Amino acid sequence: MRESLWRLFNALQLIYTLLWSAGWISAALLLSACTRRPRVGLAMARRLWAPGLLWGAGARLRVEGLDRIEPGQTYMVVSNHQSVIDVPVLFRALPRPLRFVAKSELGRLPFLGWYMKAMGMVLVDRRAAAAARLAVEATAARLRAGETVVTFPEGTRGFAGRIRRFKTGGFAAALAANVEVLPVAVSGSALVLPPGGFAVRRGVIRVKVGAPIVPNPAAGRSALAQEAERAVRALYAEISPH
Repeated sequence: MRESLWRLFNALQLIYTLLWSAGWISAALLLSACTRRPRVGLAMARRLWAPGLLWGAGARLRVEGLDRIEPGQTYMVVSNHQSVIDVPVLFRALPRPLRFVAKSELGRLPFLGWYMKAMGMVLVDRRAAAAARLAVEATAARLRAGETVVTFPEGTRGFAGRIRRFKTGGFAAALAANVEVLPVAVSGSALVLPPGGFAVRRGVIRVKVGAPIVPNPAAGRSALAQEAERAVRALYAEISPH
């Protein structure tokens, strides 16, 4: 009986998530088009869409280290990635309009894809090297324009308690734009919404922001990626359950 009730509740959560997302994405697209300001849609994601999704999932958010984010400073945010709920988590946790680097397949989805394209997200075709170079250039252009961009350097979702090795390609954008890299760790998201299917469990998601990393062009992107990976791993160890 308990399992049947949980499945029913989970189905209701999925319906709520789809309707909530479709409604707020539509509103964000409309207002952004009327005002010609994508930041309106990004602000709605942080203040309305993301909090509503976390509430629907029964997730409680705990954030540390926001004092390390300097007002007016541009960052390339790098974070570990364990669940699709990481995106609303970061939207809500970080006090900035965020552009994400994401796989191009998401750009073909109704509502979500429309939103991502309208808001200036960077979509990457990971199967083509030339497309990857264009994505680095697009990310660098966003950073030079003063926009904060979020990337998941693992390249795909990992597992709870495990962080994959960081890929180096995206760090070329931080070097090209000469902006600081902001390491961020997320813990607990894979327990609230595990990869595969929609099996939501109530829980606490913790986010910790680390000290910004100043890129060293002479050292190159591999060294920058390794430094960022070490920082994210250390942050994760501080906030993950032991």
